[in-house]
Amino acid sequence: MIHVIRPGDFTTIQDAGRWGYQAWGMPVSGAMDPYAYQAANWLAGNAPGAAALEFTDNGGMLHFDSGGFAALTGADMQAVLNGRPVKPWSSFVLPAEGTLTLGTAVSGRRAYLAVWGGLNVPLVMGSRSTYTPAGIGGLNGRALRIGDMLSVGPAAGTPPLPRVLPPRWRPAYAHEWQLAVIPGPQDDWFRSAEKQKFFLSAYRLAAATDRLHYELSGPSLTVAAPDMVSAASGWGAVEVPSGGQPLIVTPDHGTTRGFAKIGYVMQADFSKLAQAVPGDCLHFVCTTAAAATTAYRRQQEQLDKLRMYVSKGQS
Repeated sequence: MIHVIRPGDFTTIQDAGRWGYQAWGMPVSGAMDPYAYQAANWLAGNAPGAAALEFTDNGGMLHFDSGGFAALTGADMQAVLNGRPVKPWSSFVLPAEGTLTLGTAVSGRRAYLAVWGGLNVPLVMGSRSTYTPAGIGGLNGRALRIGDMLSVGPAAGTPPLPRVLPPRWRPAYAHEWQLAVIPGPQDDWFRSAEKQKFFLSAYRLAAATDRLHYELSGPSLTVAAPDMVSAASGWGAVEVPSGGQPLIVTPDHGTTRGFAKIGYVMQADFSKLAQAVPGDCLHFVCTTAAAATTAYRRQQEQLDKLRMYVSKGQS
């Protein structure tokens, strides 16, 4: 069992998402940073889609009764295991009666802890992801609290060797980010000057950010058309409410929203959004659906190579 001694600022159980129910109003949820989440599972010897912990801003403290094997990726939260530092983007043995402490992120914003065997919580609509607004998934549909206990699923075979990933597998985290945006579906509701303003300006990530959407601060945009009827919206949508300050939709978003969408952040850049810290500077560049598809495929190829690296012990 895993005992939660300190839960951190906002720690939830997440997996690859709750797909196939958006038409009925159920968001996908899932890990905010798909790359770091899946890398943690590969390092921990898990199958894709295993449930892991997502830490935001601060990681807290966990105690492991029987030990095991784990991996930690994403933000650097200065982790310490039984008094010894744990490097970010590494896998390691969990000793019995071991205590893992994670502090405040010094690089990036979200970290992922995958334990060999995956976290064992009930499936809800095919997923173990926590969706806090509806109180479903994860552990009782909420963020972790002091005194919670988590069980680990059965592990198959033997775990991979402990390792620290070389730099080529680790994304660089900064405080200035470039995000590629595919135009539409209401980009024709924005005059050319407004679209040019959006792509040439810098925006700041607002202090109040959550898993529903990110608020941005920067030049206001004007929508030429009147307010729209609520329509389908997805992860990465860049929406412009009547106030003119853009929003970026994130995994726990409502499946329909009533704001014009100037575009969508391409999927390969979702990991950048997940690691952006409030106050960071965002720049948007226009891309095409074809280029976004190519970028996504390259990211998946990178993960496939990482899986092979872990399984074969290549350097």
